[in-house]
Amino acid sequence: MRALVYHGPEQSSWDTATDPAIEEATDAIVRVDATTVCGSDLHILRGDLPDVKPGTILGHEAVGEVMEVGGGIHDLRPGDQVIVSSVSACGHCQPCRDGMYGQCRGGGGWILGSLINGTQAEFVRVPFADHSTHRRPFDLPLDDAVLLSEVLPTAYEVGVRNGHVSPGDTVVVVGAGPVGLAAVVIARLYSPRRIVVTDLSAARLEAAARVGADAAELPGRMIAELSEGPGADVVIEATGEPEGFVLCTRAVRAGGHIANIGTHGKPATLHLESLWRKNVTISTGQVDTSSTPWLLELVGLGRLPVSRLVSHTFGLDRMEDAYEAFAHGTTTGALKVVLHRE
Repeated sequence: MRALVYHGPEQSSWDTATDPAIEEATDAIVRVDATTVCGSDLHILRGDLPDVKPGTILGHEAVGEVMEVGGGIHDLRPGDQVIVSSVSACGHCQPCRDGMYGQCRGGGGWILGSLINGTQAEFVRVPFADHSTHRRPFDLPLDDAVLLSEVLPTAYEVGVRNGHVSPGDTVVVVGAGPVGLAAVVIARLYSPRRIVVTDLSAARLEAAARVGADAAELPGRMIAELSEGPGADVVIEATGEPEGFVLCTRAVRAGGHIANIGTHGKPATLHLESLWRKNVTISTGQVDTSSTPWLLELVGLGRLPVSRLVSHTFGLDRMEDAYEAFAHGTTTGALKVVLHRE
């Protein structure tokens, strides 16, 4: 098969790779019909995640068809259409029993495209497939379905839910990439008073306005007004950059919440000299994807207008072009980039 292989910092290539095979009774082999490029993949290529070893196939989001299952699989059959979760869950350890699949102690967690070969390939081995896949309804488009692998659960669980977004809140989203925009869409379900988005890209600010932001502007005046005024009830950090986190600490009100979504590859300064008296709650987290069934239902009912989050589509064999477009999203206008099997 063909796959995107990581060779070390700043090095990857679309190569011929060995087809995956069943290794454990709880595995499934899935033909990848759609996959994506994620900000975490860019962090890997920058060398920010040294646990990822050269030779690893990248990617952790996919939709496809089950081709083969291990003897311990009970809920899947060849031919099933599935959404592959970005997080693998053994289903038996205490964190999994608590719905904290990202903290799985039984060999799961974020392993696809990190500790084992991932989804940016023609086929992928999915561990713990009974607990780590979801049936894709036949009428759910591929581009919508693949957002349920990680983008929507991350925006909800790590952003909106951890931030305790409530009716009447002022919500600020720092970073208008795919997850930041998904946070805007999902936060709308909770009837906030106002959603403000800030980003450095004019194209992404326009996208934020399209998906429901009440205001979308460059940082500067907006953040200054928030920091000098009452501040925001909830601030969601969705850049993964130190400067983005600092903006969050300036914008939040006393007693407010900062929900950090971004994957930080570099240290971020925590200005306790200005925060110590503000009674601010800061949350971080690895997505669990335990909310995927609920989000899947909302997407199916048309309650989450997520199609607008996908800006670019490519054939699977144009993986390197997709990376280039996504990595330079501030100039290319790329939001979520989806690759299809041809």
